[in-house]
Amino acid sequence: MDGITGDKALAAEAAAALSDSHCFIFLKDSLAFTIFGDLFEEEFSIISNNHCGKGKKSKPRDFEPPAPRDFTNLSGIKNQGGTCYLNSLLQTLLFTLEFREALFSLGPEALGTLDDSSKPDAKVIIPLQLQRLFAQLLLLDQQAASTADLTESFGWSSHEEMRQHDVQELNRILFSALETSLVGTSGHDLINRLYHGIVVNQIVCKECKNISERQEDFLDLTVAVKGVAGLEEALWNAYVEEEHFENENLYRCGACDKLVEASKSAKLRKLPPFLTISLLRFNFDFEKCERYKETSCYTFPSQINLRPFCEQTEMDDSEYMYELFSVIIHKGGCYGGHYDVYVRDVDELGNWQLQEEEDKVMEDKALRDTENAEEIENPLAVLKRILSEEEAKQIPVDQLGQKLLEKKRVSWNKKYRKQYGPLRKYLQNHPQIFQFSPDENKVGLKEKHKLTFKSDFQGQDLQSPPQKNDVQWDSEKIPPRLKDSSAGCHWFDLNDSKVQPIKEKDIQKQFEGKESAYMLFYRKSLLKRPPEAGNPRYKIPTHLLNEMNAANTELQKKRAECDSANNGIDLHLHLSSCYTFHNGALHPALSWKENVVDLTIDRRKTLGDLRQSIFQMLESWEGDMILSIAKPLPAGLHLYQMLDGDELTLDGIGLADGADVFVWNGKEVGGTKVMTGPDHEPVVLNVLRLAEYNEGGKGQRFTESQHVFSCSTELGELHRALAPAGGIILKNLSGPEKEAKNWEVLVEEDMNKTVRSVGLTDGCSVLILDSHDQSFMNVSSGNLTAFTYDISWLQVKNFCRTGDEEKHVKITATIETMMADIKMKAIRELQLDEELANASCLRPVSGNGKLLSPVPEDYTVKEAELKMGSLLGLCHGKAPTSTQLFLYFIVGSDHTASPEMEIVVEETTSVKECLNLMLEKSGLSGDNWHLRRIDWCYEAGEALSQENATLKELNVCRGDTLVITEGKLPPKGFLKIPVWWFKSSSPKKHEEPAQDQVNGLTCQMDALQVSPAGEHIHTDTDLCYAGNIEIAGEASLEDLKMQALTLPCCQEQVVPLPSFLRAWTMDSKHPGKLLRSNKQQLNAYRLGARVEICIEPLQKEENLGPHELLLRVQMGIPGERDYYDSTDLVWDISKECTAWALRQKVAAHYCLPVEKIEIAKYFPERFEWLPISSWTQKISKKKRKKKLESLQAAPYHLKDGDVIGVKNLLLDDTKDFSTLRDDIGKEKRRQLTLEKKKRY
Repeated sequence: MDGITGDKALAAEAAAALSDSHCFIFLKDSLAFTIFGDLFEEEFSIISNNHCGKGKKSKPRDFEPPAPRDFTNLSGIKNQGGTCYLNSLLQTLLFTLEFREALFSLGPEALGTLDDSSKPDAKVIIPLQLQRLFAQLLLLDQQAASTADLTESFGWSSHEEMRQHDVQELNRILFSALETSLVGTSGHDLINRLYHGIVVNQIVCKECKNISERQEDFLDLTVAVKGVAGLEEALWNAYVEEEHFENENLYRCGACDKLVEASKSAKLRKLPPFLTISLLRFNFDFEKCERYKETSCYTFPSQINLRPFCEQTEMDDSEYMYELFSVIIHKGGCYGGHYDVYVRDVDELGNWQLQEEEDKVMEDKALRDTENAEEIENPLAVLKRILSEEEAKQIPVDQLGQKLLEKKRVSWNKKYRKQYGPLRKYLQNHPQIFQFSPDENKVGLKEKHKLTFKSDFQGQDLQSPPQKNDVQWDSEKIPPRLKDSSAGCHWFDLNDSKVQPIKEKDIQKQFEGKESAYMLFYRKSLLKRPPEAGNPRYKIPTHLLNEMNAANTELQKKRAECDSANNGIDLHLHLSSCYTFHNGALHPALSWKENVVDLTIDRRKTLGDLRQSIFQMLESWEGDMILSIAKPLPAGLHLYQMLDGDELTLDGIGLADGADVFVWNGKEVGGTKVMTGPDHEPVVLNVLRLAEYNEGGKGQRFTESQHVFSCSTELGELHRALAPAGGIILKNLSGPEKEAKNWEVLVEEDMNKTVRSVGLTDGCSVLILDSHDQSFMNVSSGNLTAFTYDISWLQVKNFCRTGDEEKHVKITATIETMMADIKMKAIRELQLDEELANASCLRPVSGNGKLLSPVPEDYTVKEAELKMGSLLGLCHGKAPTSTQLFLYFIVGSDHTASPEMEIVVEETTSVKECLNLMLEKSGLSGDNWHLRRIDWCYEAGEALSQENATLKELNVCRGDTLVITEGKLPPKGFLKIPVWWFKSSSPKKHEEPAQDQVNGLTCQMDALQVSPAGEHIHTDTDLCYAGNIEIAGEASLEDLKMQALTLPCCQEQVVPLPSFLRAWTMDSKHPGKLLRSNKQQLNAYRLGARVEICIEPLQKEENLGPHELLLRVQMGIPGERDYYDSTDLVWDISKECTAWALRQKVAAHYCLPVEKIEIAKYFPERFEWLPISSWTQKISKKKRKKKLESLQAAPYHLKDGDVIGVKNLLLDDTKDFSTLRDDIGKEKRRQLTLEKKKRY
């Protein structure tokens, strides 16, 4: 090929290799090694010498043994998650009979044994596991075998077992691994002996007739699918058709030493016993830049004569005849799918039979397929057939479309236009086949495509190649039609674990579509099988026969055990001698466990067998033995029906696994008569009574006790047992865990009803009320109906301190009780002067003992949002009405220095009036004050700037806390901004070069007055409060800087221009966001009402752009856990903001190689360093986005002012960025966290 001018041939080969790279598998050993694990290696880190699973890593298994083989008598293979491609190939190799027997012929003396696999001198592993798997598939009585041991010998991980690969590539890789494994053994030539063939490529110079020849070995042939009607045509194109080098594409002849015309051809020089053919179903669309699967019709025969494609043609026809015996099928697209395999059972090992109904369904389906065959034909074959049948060399294009309609009863536009485009364009896209007239109105076939046609599958036509090289294409000797099923031609579909017989004509369905043939396997017709080969034990080594016999024996034993376990039931026997009857149920004398005797028995046995077994267990039993079904209930054990009919099976009488059986005399237990059956079930009722203050525990409203009654007990008897004279009973069917509401009174008319008839079951509650408690009941029409509200109580504590000690009382109430009534009840219960009612109020008490805002007396318990059981304090002071607000307020933001005060104002009071009232109460004066809300941090928050608005309009609520803050609010549109001056420690002198000994290197750096030395962590000592400025929101940042310079603290600084100042927002007393662009208005920054500004002086002008990031970089001191002074680093991130770009910038800043530094970002709030790695995930170009790699995203969130630590690996190989200050800071944080936990 080196002599060919142009790159056409090279491009064609590259495209062919690329097009069939299914699932990213190429013919590179390195990549195949990556995909298929350690398949080439013989030394494994994990080796299974397991004969029946022994020695492997334990995996969870079901108790059930594997199912036996089905009627086909063939075994499938389990799918490990994505190994269908492997299973299909293994089944093909199993039914490659000569391969299987050659593998079995290699004994332990050649391969060793699996027991020796862990020894240092262990021999090959893969062939041993393959032998063992084949023996299991042939002899082991299980529905599907496992390939876990085999894939483990490949070196595959569980991840590989879940990932699907390409079966064509696996075939090559597996053969290569087997060849490597068998080196030095008698089977070293096993693969070559069975699969090796030779192709010879010849180039003939047309001038000197010199022949250039190149020979290629093959184990399988790869043939094209695109644009080809079938296998014969593909082989004809590859091994009969000649390629001509002419015109601009000439060949350089070695003999002529010049570019000449030549012809190139290929022939099969040597045919292997087994011919493997891979179909190039997967192609690459260079226009769309995507892969696709070729699903067009592609026929292949059951028998094929390869004489026309061979170099030597003088031998007998039988030497060239091959029979199809396996077809691997791929279902799905080019990015995934499923494999299964059709195999021909040459030795008739399987039981091939189809039910008559299935035969009829399949025949009907085949008939429908035949009727629709014309609709699914390849349009290329259809048009070629129509044109070949015409006597004229060319016919009009319109006439061709009409003939297509007449012949196929469907027009081109209706059937093919959507997929292939207009008819004329389709013909023009195939110039190698169709030839137009000069005016392009007529079309015909080129000479080499004028073919004769014979009948093929179900009426489809098969193109017969032309006669060349004096080789006769004998269609009579190559039956183009698959033979009907006959002895020795039984086919099976092996789909992982599932095996089912199929008819030979079912293979035709795999000619086209998304489910189509992918690999074809042929065997020479001369290969005959002996009669004894029909025995599956044929030629299997003795040690494997023994192993399979032992495994089958173990399987039978396990299946018998499993059958017994599946039909065995465990019964819990309760003996009457161990029980007593009281409180309506049976109770054990000891614990439940000690009084139960467990008995396991087969459910298929009779009741008489069970009785006999119990008699044998209880040798001392005297008298009649009655067996009754028992059931544990909340009240105890209760008996139901007696078991009768000794001839009935336990399954027939409904005795289930885990049933409880009571053994007794059928009359009494311990001298007490026992009532049985569902009509006498004991019911446990929760009996509730309103609790006193010191009863029921904290927050409990009721006292609760349990009582047992028979479900047939009448309500009258229940009333006499529970309710006092004059009392009533209410039921609640919602259970004890529900709130006490929706109670229903048991009226007098229902007293003759039973407990069950009124719906009382286990867990239901009844409430007992005496005459006093009935005051909370509604009386309607003279009858008691039901509760209107939920009865509960509130606690009231005396805070008026008129007595010697504070007292608690419990006040019964409902959610609709008025707070004024509760206060009066509490005053009476506390025995206080009733005149106190006009000068006291009720205030809720929080969990930490704080008195909350008073509750308006015209509120109900529900409106006051009080929970039942809450604690209220009776305090001095008049309670606010529903139109008044009770507010807390403090002076200044420091709540620890200023006591919290209280005030009651009308909700219509304006903000200004409320401020004056608070100032008066706190003893302050003047108009230099304003009000603010308190935020969630308990600090002064949003200002109440609308002085004339009412508190209600501003959504100020009862119990809110306001802060009296010094200073007047700025006018509308103005900002009042506190300004801080950033002080730099150890400043450098102006214009004096700073020589810092960094990493052992002397670096010249700009003499800037920069941030504090060491790590850039601002403390309170770095900042100096300069004062407040009032400035319009429309003013620029430059105006703010100029006004800040007028403050007294800043006047000492010598600043030539505002561009020599850097402005930051303040965040928790530290510089936060950097404000850029001196000309931008302050409103554009959205600073907010509480913003504070920090001004930092610079030694030279600075005007940072929107894409420039300001970082503080500091170099670590070698051998110490500390850093040199930090310096400013301005980094342009307009192109990229990646870790690699930052490393390059920092390395250039310190004049160091990029690979000799490590960098990390500091998080001062956590005292932690996060290393910045340059590694990035490899992703496709389509999905690559900058934001995925940006340092401004998680986890770094890089921003202005961040501290970047640098380590010089030339001098310091430690990658620990932390300092002693970090350790101290973390310890302080830990101590603060512990203190908070103790506090709360």
